[in-house]
Amino acid sequence: MSGKLYGVGLGPGDPSLMTVRAVEVIAEADVIAYHSARHGRSIARSIAARHIRADHIEERLVYPVTTETTDHPGGYKGAMEEFYTEAAARLAAHLDAGRTVAVLAEGDPLFYGSYMHMHKRLTGRYDTEVIPGVTSVSAAAARLGTPLAEGEEVLTILPGTLPEEELTARLASTDAAVVMKLGRTFTKVRSALEGAGRLDEARYVERATMAGERIAELADVDAESVPYFAVAVLPSQVDAERPEVRERGEVVVVGTGPAGPLWLTPETRGALAAADDLVGYTTYLDRVPRRAGQVRHGSDNRVESERAEFALDLARRGRRVAVVSGGDPGVFAMATAVLEVASQKEYTDVPVRVLPGVTAANAAAARAGAPLGHDYAALSLSDRLKPWEVIAERLRAAASADLVLALYNPGSRSRTWQVGKARELLLEHRAPDTPVVVARDVGGSGEHVRIVRLADLDPAEVDMRTILLVGSSQTQVVRRGDGEEVVWTPRRYPEG
Repeated sequence: MSGKLYGVGLGPGDPSLMTVRAVEVIAEADVIAYHSARHGRSIARSIAARHIRADHIEERLVYPVTTETTDHPGGYKGAMEEFYTEAAARLAAHLDAGRTVAVLAEGDPLFYGSYMHMHKRLTGRYDTEVIPGVTSVSAAAARLGTPLAEGEEVLTILPGTLPEEELTARLASTDAAVVMKLGRTFTKVRSALEGAGRLDEARYVERATMAGERIAELADVDAESVPYFAVAVLPSQVDAERPEVRERGEVVVVGTGPAGPLWLTPETRGALAAADDLVGYTTYLDRVPRRAGQVRHGSDNRVESERAEFALDLARRGRRVAVVSGGDPGVFAMATAVLEVASQKEYTDVPVRVLPGVTAANAAAARAGAPLGHDYAALSLSDRLKPWEVIAERLRAAASADLVLALYNPGSRSRTWQVGKARELLLEHRAPDTPVVVARDVGGSGEHVRIVRLADLDPAEVDMRTILLVGSSQTQVVRRGDGEEVVWTPRRYPEG
């Protein structure tokens, strides 16, 4: 009969943190296997050393390379693939001989460990058991004595080998984080933390629970001194102190997209997480996850200028303020209102940033296909801030230019006639069968998207949560094999 394969988690380094089951498995095993660099030393073996007997067969699995520099014809990946295949074959020979094999792994065997490469190659052929171990993440949090994640916080674990832009985006958008595999990546990770605006929060833990353990503020660490076995930690924000007064605050106008959290960009998530105060229309504020220590200031939808002034006053008092807008804040939304007030003399020294969001037009277009594939114009049918005569003139001009139209704010309980009038104006320039995408509450629980002929557009089914996309003379409607209709506008316009 074949032997049994064990992946044995040894914990973060302190032998006393090995589990009872790990010790039992090592005692029962015939073969003890462990990875090591070419110098022959193995951290895994050193952790388990007191439990390895003289009669154990030891299999030292020596990495051919430890960096991506190699003359192997397949490069670093090719060299490592060949190594893992050969190592698995060596273990398989023991298993075929009926021996029990315990592969030692620092931390947990299936968490960024080398054991998993043996596991994937052998588990389908042999009886296998994995013994979990305490991870370096848990060890680092314990040594810091700080909660890692609490309540509904999201913990993100990242390898430092990711590209800097990816690290920055993920660090900006999460609550708590641990970045593994520092060493040569430390300078890049530090830059990503700074770019995400979170360097001041970051802690550094080196060789947690091992000899030579070091804990520090990450910003104070010399890059030349950082080993591979070190992590960067952004701990829980639940009890983090937010300064009551800063020398200088700021206003960030953010777009939440057309609906809930799925539509937020990483940059927007980061700005919302970092804010002391959230200011916005209550419906849009409800889309933002609640965070301990933040203050929310909800208001009605028709007080844009007052809301902007309130946000700027908070920032003048040293607060970091996020003004929350639906869709993209620069498209018929709060960015203009904030910048208009911020241009007044008393607010010109308050920093203001605008972060983009997914627009209602883009969201609706994606649901329907690609109706905005060529030139298009975006117009608001609301006559609350401009006279209808101006709207009508612009509708005629855009229609005569054969542009696809994205019509925002088409109707409400108090505005019921504009859609019908717009349809009449457009029919002067467009064929009755011109496709119109009627998209309501895209991304929300009441999402409903349908395609109608321009002549059949019914004003009764249009409200403020609806956007209309009116095709050009070139826009196509195609019924695909699954029965669904898609709308698309060709990128090439016919000559002449």
